[in-house]
Amino acid sequence: MTQLSAAQSPAPKERAPDSSKALYGGKGTRRITVRDITAAKERGEKWPMLTAYDAMTASVFDEAGIPVMLVGDSAGNCHLGYETTVPVTLDEMAVLSAAVVRGTSRALIVADLPFGSYQEGPVQALRSATRLVKEAGVGAVKLEGGERSLAQTELLVQSGIPVMSHLGLTPQSVNTMGYRVQGRGEEAAQQLLRDAKSAEAAGAFAVVLELVPAELAAEVTRSLHIPTVGIGAGADCDAQVLVWTDMLGLTGGKMPRFVKQYANLRGVMGDAAKAFAEDVVGGAFPAAEHAVH
Repeated sequence: MTQLSAAQSPAPKERAPDSSKALYGGKGTRRITVRDITAAKERGEKWPMLTAYDAMTASVFDEAGIPVMLVGDSAGNCHLGYETTVPVTLDEMAVLSAAVVRGTSRALIVADLPFGSYQEGPVQALRSATRLVKEAGVGAVKLEGGERSLAQTELLVQSGIPVMSHLGLTPQSVNTMGYRVQGRGEEAAQQLLRDAKSAEAAGAFAVVLELVPAELAAEVTRSLHIPTVGIGAGADCDAQVLVWTDMLGLTGGKMPRFVKQYANLRGVMGDAAKAFAEDVVGGAFPAAEHAVH
């Protein structure tokens, strides 16, 4: 039997992508883990992330296939009535995170470490993160800062707690930096790139880039082996995240430029509330079919 030379041998067939492994639209029913996130980066797969703060909303997003949900301290602005994220407490984050975990079965749940729960140092960070993992059941935590949070990230990862880093506009630092684009100018861009590489070296499994010039975000994404999650950072990030109340049009007032609204829940809810009120005032509700006999 004649053997084909290497040059004559037929080329191996390329395997079709395994759609069951996809973060969005995948067929798996187990919880997504940080290992799945790493594999998605290797496949070049983009994926979505949304915030969630309660079980019911989280269940809707879970059924829709959203693979990663962030229990953000943005709950302070969206649900708790604070002007910024700074007043949010660890107790509040624990309650919200536990609710989101209970409302989901597949998504990786990432919880923010709120302001004041990790700035003292690695031991405080570990104590706070451990509480969110043990009490709330989250699969990972997020903290702000690159080089300045290096020790905290290292200890958490060494202790078995996955960490998502947050760079660029870091809302917990609003009192010092305000709400403005970060990373403009050569020096600022190089610092952000150093922060991203420091986060990766410390063991972070992903890096959020908020309000960063698109070109810089693309450079950071190319420079890292871990995925980048953009919010106002252009289209070249590995993933994109939005605050769900912004995405669904529940937040009032002017939206940031980077927000795309996919519905107008504020209008729908307002119209429904008015219709209910008018039915009550006019005697149309409750009707006979709504009465218990």
